[in-house]
Amino acid sequence: MSPYDRDEEEDMSAPADPAARDAAATTPESKDQDAVETLRAERNALQDRLLRTAAEFDNYRKRIDRERRDQADAATADALEDLLPIMDNLDLALSAPGGDDADAYRKGVELIHRQMADLLRKRGVKAIEAVGTDFDPRVHQAVVHEVSPDHREGEVMQELRRGYMLGDRLLRAAMVKVAKA
Repeated sequence: MSPYDRDEEEDMSAPADPAARDAAATTPESKDQDAVETLRAERNALQDRLLRTAAEFDNYRKRIDRERRDQADAATADALEDLLPIMDNLDLALSAPGGDDADAYRKGVELIHRQMADLLRKRGVKAIEAVGTDFDPRVHQAVVHEVSPDHREGEVMQELRRGYMLGDRLLRAAMVKVAKA
């Protein structure tokens, strides 16, 4: 075999592709380094994704808070708009010339009271019926206890201030006088 033949033989056994030659020449250290780089790239991608998701959630939360505020403001504006005609009637009643006609004045106030009661009813507000019922601390606030032979123990004798419910929600407890034995 000539020296030229041997070189051709060595060349035939070596891979022709340079990438394949590099892969054959890689050491365990270079494989570990490649794995570390791959993990770093994956970590960076996940961290970026986490930051984007957190930012999207923060924007979502801010948008929901803004929408809630807008809805609350709209509901308040609607309720106040319904109160304005009642305020107008009170202004008219107060600007009426003074006189001894108490019945006309009372009728005007009764009209305004009826208008206000209708508005509350339209909005779903109900007055708590207290007199003659048993004291219920969930809807009544006892401010006076009084001995009464005409009433049973724990019965509401008198309503000092009316209470109101909005559906199942207590708006204001009724202030009541309660009988005791």
